[in-house]
Amino acid sequence: MRILYQLLVVLFMMLQGAAGQPFIPRPLEPCILQSGRCFPGICRRPYYWIGTCENGYSCCRRYVEV
Repeated sequence: MRILYQLLVVLFMMLQGAAGQPFIPRPLEPCILQSGRCFPGICRRPYYWIGTCENGYSCCRRYVEV
């Protein structure tokens, strides 16, 4: 049964390659990995700036009160 799953994975990778799509997905947006959101311009309340997104927008995270 395990061999069947491996063959399905290989078939899936071959089909993606034939369609011209990369079979290795791009890494996730670093802003999303930091629990942030991309906004055009500056971050406004209740968000604060934590970096820059790949598209040039501001990466903002919501304030969390403890």
